[in-house]
Amino acid sequence: MGVRMDAQQMGLWAPGEPTRLQLRELPAVEQPLYRLARLGPGVLSNAELIELIVGASESVGREVLARFGDLASLARANLAELAEVRGLGTVSGARIQAAVELGRRLAALPGSEAMQIRSPADAASLLVPTMSLQEQETLRVLVLDTRSRVLADVLVYRGSVNRTEVRLAEVFREAIRRNAPGILLAHNHPSGDPTPSPEDVQITRQAVEVGALLGIEVMDHLVIGQGCWVSLRERSLGFSK
Repeated sequence: MGVRMDAQQMGLWAPGEPTRLQLRELPAVEQPLYRLARLGPGVLSNAELIELIVGASESVGREVLARFGDLASLARANLAELAEVRGLGTVSGARIQAAVELGRRLAALPGSEAMQIRSPADAASLLVPTMSLQEQETLRVLVLDTRSRVLADVLVYRGSVNRTEVRLAEVFREAIRRNAPGILLAHNHPSGDPTPSPEDVQITRQAVEVGALLGIEVMDHLVIGQGCWVSLRERSLGFSK
């Protein structure tokens, strides 16, 4: 017996909602929902995943990707930009933002065992997925134990793209509270270029000096760009050679 699945049957829109975003009427075995249920979400294209999120046709998914170029740019888009895409609107744009935010929160969840930071690359693997997507400059501190395992990941500062005001007391607050021996600093450059600025080097040098007085070692300071990063310790910027 043949099976026909449309957008209403799949729960992607309710009676009374605008129908311009209905899914394509394909044979069930070709519809993204059916394929996801049988084979898992990994078999779907980016456009098909967007289709399922917003309850639209795959052409709308392709329109979204064409508008923003790649998933990283899509993740940085604000609601007004998403709503401007033909076939989306505010509600569907909000659904995309909600899906992106869930992904970010999932990436930020700590594992069952504390992650050990054995190299700058270890810290980058934890921080780059979320920090490289931030539109504002943010400063985070990883609080480390004696085995360089992450005790806490603390957001210390969030500000405008071109302005950073860092209070060193806030940088060390959680490490002092936990009696931790080390921290690692990380902040992003929304421009996408991770090249350290003179201000980045100065903040690092000051943090190292304050840490020495407190008995808390500053292990490194990462500057994160668009999917890339720079270790100031590796470049001997702000750290004693």
